[in-house]
Amino acid sequence: MRKILLLAFAIIFVHIHCGAQNGPNEQSLLWRISGNGLAKPSYLFGTIHLICPEDYLWTDKMKQSLSACEKVCFEMDLDDTKLMMSASNGFIATDGRKLKDYYTPEQYQQLKKFMKDSVGMDIGMLQQMKPIALESIISMKTTRCTNPVSYEETIMKIAKASEKEVLGLEDPSEQIGALDSMSSDSVAKEVFEGVRDFTKNKKEYNDMVMAYKKQQLTVLYDKITTVKGQGDDMRVLLDDRNKRWIDRMRIKMTKNSIFFAVGAGHLPGKTGVVNLL
Repeated sequence: MRKILLLAFAIIFVHIHCGAQNGPNEQSLLWRISGNGLAKPSYLFGTIHLICPEDYLWTDKMKQSLSACEKVCFEMDLDDTKLMMSASNGFIATDGRKLKDYYTPEQYQQLKKFMKDSVGMDIGMLQQMKPIALESIISMKTTRCTNPVSYEETIMKIAKASEKEVLGLEDPSEQIGALDSMSSDSVAKEVFEGVRDFTKNKKEYNDMVMAYKKQQLTVLYDKITTVKGQGDDMRVLLDDRNKRWIDRMRIKMTKNSIFFAVGAGHLPGKTGVVNLL
């Protein structure tokens, strides 16, 4: 799951009724939210933050649902001019440690070579950043194409073209706080292990993309939660945030019809947004 969330940050940094189905029947990226006193229906759509153009799924029903809503709401307000600054500042280390301090000289040289050859970036430019920033940048290279697209960016363009207001469910500081709750040492270790077996890393992400294209939320959720032992990471990155979002979504929906677009991993499961709604 951390990679899915990190891709959302990377974009910023370098850029059916709810409750009617659950469990194995979760077979849709798009959910209609109605009833319980709502004057107009809203919609919940699960995104994947980076995907190859040939895998991009955007049906007529998805287009119609977005068009029918008065406002669009992402995990964060992507129309906020201060977002880039907030996200960038959140990646800067404040403990005095540099990236190279997390690795042996041999490991650091391997990372340096990988960043130059596979990412096209000098790791020396990132010395003041947290390991989570390095993982975020590397995560952008896990797609199997060189020109991945972003659902958030596409939906944002549609919203602006139709003059729909863009909202966010949480502040950048809340997402940064979730990432900061993880040990920098463990993140640094995971970065190195991922680089050392990058082919496996890419396969794991592309397996998630295949489940996403088939709109198999339960399968996608299982892949996210089992690809690595996430432990408390899952609670902080998924469960806790999902629970915080519900009241915020309810308040927004009582005033306007909203097209909510959040990472698909947030939708399924007992503590997923669909079930909580």
